[in-house]
Amino acid sequence: MSFVDDVESNPYAAPKGAPGALGNIALANVEYAGFWVRFVAVVIDGIVLFVLNLIVSFAIIFAGVAMKMDPVIAWLISCFFSAIIQIGYFPLMHSAERQATYGKLAMGIKVTDLRGRRITFGRALGREFAKFLSAIIFLIGYIMAAFTERKQTLHDMIAGTLVIKA
Repeated sequence: MSFVDDVESNPYAAPKGAPGALGNIALANVEYAGFWVRFVAVVIDGIVLFVLNLIVSFAIIFAGVAMKMDPVIAWLISCFFSAIIQIGYFPLMHSAERQATYGKLAMGIKVTDLRGRRITFGRALGREFAKFLSAIIFLIGYIMAAFTERKQTLHDMIAGTLVIKA
């Protein structure tokens, strides 16, 4: 008898169910956020990020001018910090207590794992990088949210996340 057979025949082992069944049971009464609600949230987040990046960029460029820095170097530093803000905003907000960016908060939605729990920063960061795959072919990965049962985008499926009404 192999170890696997021994474990599978153990009468004291935890009951086995269909994969993901517990997650589906836990989320039986949730309302998934639809495509257009998510779209408006992204537009709001775009405005927030634009203003934030504008402030940071002007501060860096003006500091660079005051220090007589090469304008190209100041611009590159500005781009670096803009990228950090862009990449960090979503994972930090999604893994925080409210589980939502300012756009999602305004629309009354939040990001959870498949069981309705708050996601970790690592999962949120992976979700952020998976957005590249959602966007790479004519934004089809985003459009999928309009047609999937749980209104998931490609990056939601990759990261194992849901966007639900809060």
